[in-house]
Amino acid sequence: MELKDKKISAISLGCDKNRVDLEKMLFRLSDYGFKIVENVEDADIVIVNTCAFIEPARKEAVDNIFDMLLLKEQGKLEKVIVSGCLPQRYLKELEEEIKEVDAFLTLENNEKICEIVEKLYDKPISKQKKNKGRILTNHSSYAYLKIAEGCSNGCSFCTIPRIKGSYRSFPIEDIVDEAKDIASKGVKELILVAQDVSRYGEDLYKENRLIPLLQKLVKIKGIEWIRLHYIYPEKITKELLDYIYKEPKICNYIDIPLQHIDDKILKSMRRRLDEKGTRELVSLIKSNYPEVHIRSTFIVGYPGETRADFKKLCDFLREAKFDFAGFFPYFREENTASYYMNKQVSERTKKARYKKVQKIQHEIVFEKAKEMLGKEFKVLVDSFNSSTGNFIGHTEFFSPTVDFGVEIIYNEKIEVGTFVNVKFISFDGENFKGELV
Repeated sequence: MELKDKKISAISLGCDKNRVDLEKMLFRLSDYGFKIVENVEDADIVIVNTCAFIEPARKEAVDNIFDMLLLKEQGKLEKVIVSGCLPQRYLKELEEEIKEVDAFLTLENNEKICEIVEKLYDKPISKQKKNKGRILTNHSSYAYLKIAEGCSNGCSFCTIPRIKGSYRSFPIEDIVDEAKDIASKGVKELILVAQDVSRYGEDLYKENRLIPLLQKLVKIKGIEWIRLHYIYPEKITKELLDYIYKEPKICNYIDIPLQHIDDKILKSMRRRLDEKGTRELVSLIKSNYPEVHIRSTFIVGYPGETRADFKKLCDFLREAKFDFAGFFPYFREENTASYYMNKQVSERTKKARYKKVQKIQHEIVFEKAKEMLGKEFKVLVDSFNSSTGNFIGHTEFFSPTVDFGVEIIYNEKIEVGTFVNVKFISFDGENFKGELV
């Protein structure tokens, strides 16, 4: 009963998969009896849920940890707990170097969060409840649905398999039950996430079960949109594209991490689709499924990337004209195959190449944006921006927080969590602005 007076807040860093893990922890804490508060300065206990994928993410995590430890030193916090990928990857080092943290949670201990808090306050360990659920921490109109953990692709630059382990699909029944619970909260869009959504079921059912999973999810009452994130290019079949294109509830949007176009680089990265296959895939989608919007990601400055290799990538971007593309300068991560490769590219060169590909994509984006002005689109309303007095939403071909937003000029008829038709009237490089039709 003493512990139930404690207030808990959390900071979520990193990917949406991390956010799902945190939301499940917050539910366990709330179900126990703790009060969940939004502002860390109102809390007694703060959980910093971290990412450790690349150096900037680790720096952000450590900065947030020390910010919370400062509040603790000032007497504004009682306990600081660190969870997520940082302790999963560097547990021993963290325990030795940041002793002020009260507890580090590795991923397998997330379910024991209430027990861990009891230990921190020297209370008897109680019998834990078995209830499952999530406290959604993003806008109420959409939610992330994690369908698998880990990754088995073994890309030469990636730390995920070492942090999260091999690919493990969750049972269809569990995913559907979680989706139904999310829908009961008024959520209209499910965003399916995993390190590789396209391999769903191959480990658990010995065959790909992504489409059978989608066929069950589209039947859930209240869910209007389902979005797929991280579909690896070699797993995209005509059957999957046909299903995305024909099923009204599946967003005409696919996130395909291509990473590069040069065969030498792709082979070194241990990617499974070569240049010829990549070009054929992009051509297939654009020719036969014109309404499907493509997002992709690319790495520049990978070891051994020459000027000619980089020029080929730039030419490919101009030719493909992806709707959205994200870029990363190569980060040399320890214990990855690429860490030990020769011909590492200088930081100066990586920075210059990163700026160039961003500029190329920026020009493509503005070209495409002009074509959308004056047209009407269906928009899911996510929130109200009190500073501008307008609403914020997204279309089926804009993934929320990842792509562009839609700022809708205030109208009394608009409600958060509903769909409205919006006419796009301007674009500022980050958001479209529109008015209710």
